[in-house]
Amino acid sequence: MPVTAEVANKWELFRGLYQSPVIKHFGDINQAGKRLELMFARPEIETPSGLKAASVSTSIYNECNFRTILSKLYTSPIETIFCPDPNQGLYCQLLFGLIQRDEVVMVGSVFASTVLRGIKFLENHWQELCYDIKTGRLSDWITDSGCRNAASLVIKPNPEQADLIETICNCKSWEGIIRKLWPKARYIWCICTGIMRQYTTELEFYCRGLPLVSDLYACSEAICGMNLEPLCKPCDISYTFLPNMAYFEFLPVKNERDGSIEMKSNNEDTELVDLVNVKAGQCYELVVTTCAGLYRYKVGDVLMVSGFYNNAPQFQFLERKNVILSVDQEKTSETDLFKAVTEAKALLDPLGFILTEYTSYVDTSSAPGHYVLFWEIKGKEGKHCKELDPKIMVECCSRMEESLHYTYKIYRKRNIIAALEIRVVKQESFEALMDYYVSKGTSMSQYKKPSCIKSEEALKILDSRVIGKYFSPKSPL
Repeated sequence: MPVTAEVANKWELFRGLYQSPVIKHFGDINQAGKRLELMFARPEIETPSGLKAASVSTSIYNECNFRTILSKLYTSPIETIFCPDPNQGLYCQLLFGLIQRDEVVMVGSVFASTVLRGIKFLENHWQELCYDIKTGRLSDWITDSGCRNAASLVIKPNPEQADLIETICNCKSWEGIIRKLWPKARYIWCICTGIMRQYTTELEFYCRGLPLVSDLYACSEAICGMNLEPLCKPCDISYTFLPNMAYFEFLPVKNERDGSIEMKSNNEDTELVDLVNVKAGQCYELVVTTCAGLYRYKVGDVLMVSGFYNNAPQFQFLERKNVILSVDQEKTSETDLFKAVTEAKALLDPLGFILTEYTSYVDTSSAPGHYVLFWEIKGKEGKHCKELDPKIMVECCSRMEESLHYTYKIYRKRNIIAALEIRVVKQESFEALMDYYVSKGTSMSQYKKPSCIKSEEALKILDSRVIGKYFSPKSPL
């Protein structure tokens, strides 16, 4: 999207607005310390017409104002943000965050998935990071000259700091590890709605006691709204829309089959609803007209009106449109899938397990086709997952099917759909999946794991790491 002067001014205004509720609850963190924010830029590309194109986040990192305040407000030098190797950049950002741990008042990234990627990376590299801090030398595998130059200006031998961090990390359980490593942190900042809500349970485990703050709703197409209650639970987050940021219209969406949603019509003549005419409890697809040139553009986000602040509507983000599983004529949405997984994973918690990641696809290689879920599971104590009880995993399959909508259950009973399958993958499988998408050009900070896998190559990555397969033993009806 073109970034015109008017668009830039709107972003500047928006920053002041959405940060106000956060400042109200946590104070001005700009005056209190630094942010450990995991940031990753992608190189600019040149269009055939000679214009420069970049992601929104990369454009922000390139701004003179951002570079001016970076060293004062953030722990990460600009060289680590623009490092072409995201793993080298992540290692160095964590290193700088640990060196300045007593100054960190906020930990976060744009998406919850990136924060978790950082913590899991830390689990695998904390001994190496401690060694670097102890000796004052950067690991040899960090070959990026920008990162090495930035480190040479800051890193000095500090055995006492290294021993303290080593003691914290070398514990039986990493529950609350973020708070232990960065004791002055006031909250975790990240988007944890929509597809990111699946990460909240594990993130809460790591940050135990620190609130998760998801303070804004914006997309590539438009600035939309802000969260007026930053201390609310992730499941209760609503965004108050700002009518001066774009012209918002809404395409009605209907609820069917125990809360599953679908478009009323794909007809372009379907009547759009203005922002002032939306109704509480109703679901809509967001449509925007912007000063950057979009006219009645369907964003693809499905929202529900959760209430009003004065006369301004507030929306909960439900899901992305058309993210569904379907074997025959049934349709299982992202929300349907999330609810079913939530019901099933409750069986793991009393046994000391956490479902860290999941995704899905429809396997039609045999008839009838069936739903396949890839689950990555870890133990609450220790990095690795102890042996799973097959009976529990089979029960998870059954619980999922029982939680899906009625149409699915009817089709299962009639053998139009075969038994649901859960494939448990080994640790770090979803990190390998992220690495694949990053290698194809996706920015690590902008990566959103798909709810439904379409890529054959991505399927191969997960299938090659399967350590157990479990099936629902009976029809849910």
